[in-house]
Amino acid sequence: MKADIATYVSKCLTCSKVKVEYQKPKGMLQQPEIPVWKWEQIATDFVTKLPRTPSGCDAIWVIVDRLTKSAHFIPYKETDKMEKLARIYIKEIVSRHGVPVSIISDRGAQFTSKFWGSLQKAFGTRLDLSTAYHPQTDGQSERTIQTLEDMLRACVIDFGGTPFEALYGRKCRSPICWAEVGDSQLFGPDLVRETTEKIVQIRNRMAAARDRQKSYADLHRQTVEFNVGDKVLLKVSPWKGVVRFGKRGKLNPRYVGPFEITKRIGPVAYELNLPDSLKNVHNIFHVSNLKKCLSDETLIVPLEELEIDDKLQFIEEPIEIMDREVKTLKHSKIPIVKVKWNSKHGPDFTWEREDQMKQKYPHLFE
Repeated sequence: MKADIATYVSKCLTCSKVKVEYQKPKGMLQQPEIPVWKWEQIATDFVTKLPRTPSGCDAIWVIVDRLTKSAHFIPYKETDKMEKLARIYIKEIVSRHGVPVSIISDRGAQFTSKFWGSLQKAFGTRLDLSTAYHPQTDGQSERTIQTLEDMLRACVIDFGGTPFEALYGRKCRSPICWAEVGDSQLFGPDLVRETTEKIVQIRNRMAAARDRQKSYADLHRQTVEFNVGDKVLLKVSPWKGVVRFGKRGKLNPRYVGPFEITKRIGPVAYELNLPDSLKNVHNIFHVSNLKKCLSDETLIVPLEELEIDDKLQFIEEPIEIMDREVKTLKHSKIPIVKVKWNSKHGPDFTWEREDQMKQKYPHLFE
């Protein structure tokens, strides 16, 4: 009986949409590959809504090398067109470090524009865009934005050097350490060998750190897989202050749907068949934003079809008298009628006393 109750409750669409999940997050941690060389793979994002500088800049373009963790913080104006940002990108990144093999970013308007896509296609750069509402994909730039100072400290402690040394293979020449860092140390014959050794060291330590991170993260996650054709519910707003799909306010559902899965994209992402009302939403989602819909769609009643009284109770009305009988008791006989109801839950018909039905619903006996 307990199992039957649990199964019945799990198929309640309303409960599925509004109740909080206390289970582990879905999907094992998926990590991007470790770059082979400096500035071969980068991550990028924008910091906007900043106080305006005297030169008119009110935003910062963050571009991070995923191997050495060195970064460029480029000021710009939010009103700048993508053409101007492309010129900045070529001047600050391509001219200094060469064309990257891949770029990880979110689905901001700048990164999904046709101009940006055409430019990177011409360069031969692969664009790795995050799935909808899953910023963890671009965790490198997100983390850089949030904790730049912590990242620099960690880099110095773990590697024993600065991002400058990881990038250029030598110490930074400055007046503070002029005597300590001479030309022979800066441009000696062992520069190439030392640089290569440092890159190998960085990649080995990065691989070890990734393994520790994945091992720890997967302890607090669960493996969930869906099949093409499955119906799933889509999480509305997992982050405070984020409004999605027009859903706003505390009493709105936590999930919308159900929607059909049309394609599996990799191990933890799925493509959904979204309605026209959500045509502006990217239709590929991380598994953590999905929940399997177990409810029977034939039992789903649209709210506009329900009649509710002032006590928030569903109003049921008899439709017709289907049959008549006389129930014989020990000392009396009671006429009863078989009544068909407009019930949305429970039986379609019941047997009722004829005198009571005539009193409440006389129009059925005319």
